[in-house]
Amino acid sequence: MKKGNFFTAPESSGTLTDEFFGELLKGRAFRLEKIVSAGHITPKDSWYDQEADEWVLLVRGEAAIEFEDCTVVELKAGDFLQIDAHERHRVIYTSAEPSCCWLALHGSFES
Repeated sequence: MKKGNFFTAPESSGTLTDEFFGELLKGRAFRLEKIVSAGHITPKDSWYDQEADEWVLLVRGEAAIEFEDCTVVELKAGDFLQIDAHERHRVIYTSAEPSCCWLALHGSFES
């Protein structure tokens, strides 16, 4: 048995200087992680280009993700987004108060 609370540390411990990535669960074909962002964005000239598909749920806060084709997707608490493997993207906005809490599932998904 494994028990925890999604909303405990690090965000409850004060100012978050670095974006937090914490693995919650891992299987043979997937990885589930918690991400906490508080005003953090992807560096201007950088892109995520991930080997696996990613499905994200914004549990708390607001955020915006820009794709290489200049499409911007704005997210608020409760919104989810599927990002295909090698679909280049970057985070261009995350709210600081409240901090963004993401649930991210990495794996290989069928559309």
